[in-house]
Amino acid sequence: MSKLIPQTLLSDIPDLYETEGSLNPICQIKLFMPDANWTWYIIELSKSDTNTCYGYVQGLESELGYFTLEELESVHGSLGLAIERDLSFKPTAFSKI
Repeated sequence: MSKLIPQTLLSDIPDLYETEGSLNPICQIKLFMPDANWTWYIIELSKSDTNTCYGYVQGLESELGYFTLEELESVHGSLGLAIERDLSFKPTAFSKI
């Protein structure tokens, strides 16, 4: 179970490959590193392991790809701050991100 995504939000996130044919999928969750310029938008989450995500990452480069919540929970920025969920973020179409 991830500390980044509460159980109540897990059912709202599509399973991996569920939005594969969509030209404009919905970014469901926004995670960010408060002391660095990195942001992760979760589009899909594996229902089988609730760890593997597919989404849009903005950092040194901006790209769509896979990442794990476990990996994100282990990362800290230059000031030692952990990655956080943006509590004010509402599901948003990828094209608007």
